[in-house]
Amino acid sequence: MPVLHPVDWSALPPTLTEFWTERHLCTLSSLDKDGAPHAVPVGAVLDLAQQCAWIITDGGSQKAANLRRDARLAVSQVEGARWSTIIGSATVLDDAASVAHACARYAERYRVPRENPTRVALRISVERFLGSSQVLPR
Repeated sequence: MPVLHPVDWSALPPTLTEFWTERHLCTLSSLDKDGAPHAVPVGAVLDLAQQCAWIITDGGSQKAANLRRDARLAVSQVEGARWSTIIGSATVLDDAASVAHACARYAERYRVPRENPTRVALRISVERFLGSSQVLPR
């Protein structure tokens, strides 16, 4: 399994950045209060300019609570034999500028999100990318 570690944002393979631009739903895995995995579907976007990834969610969601307690996470997406996972940590942000930026990025990949006054942005610091050889060539 190819691994890109540490992340050199200036040298990401085009196959990886293209895969994270195509419309695919993702799975966010965090740890619940008992340390058990909590996996939920999400939309995630890679932000090359800020060298991070973003997810938007409700501030009262279980994923937000989990990540406030333990920031470690994995975000995965798959299409056939192509797959990629981001390993990293998240910061839960509720300031208007961060939420607006995350929503704008989300809209570029998916659609304009519905209004949600309790929305937060999950800013993901990427520690490494994992992926199939179609996404992370050897």
